[in-house]
Amino acid sequence: MGLMSDIQAKVQEAIAQVRDFIVSDGGDIELVKIENNKVYVKLMGACKGCPLVFITLTSGIQEAIKEKVPEIQSVELVD
Repeated sequence: MGLMSDIQAKVQEAIAQVRDFIVSDGGDIELVKIENNKVYVKLMGACKGCPLVFITLTSGIQEAIKEKVPEIQSVELVD
């Protein structure tokens, strides 16, 4: 298993931890890519247009990912 696939596996694991919370609010999350120590995710369902999406991204998703994969610098939203 290469370094990138190991990082991707850990990022997926972190996303799985927060997915239940996101799904329970009527949304969902998808990993789009990992590039230059940044994770790009897509939020769907009720998350699109939600006024709390930034809090979910930084306090939930980004925190969970950085805890598992400290080398990740940020998590960015894509459409």
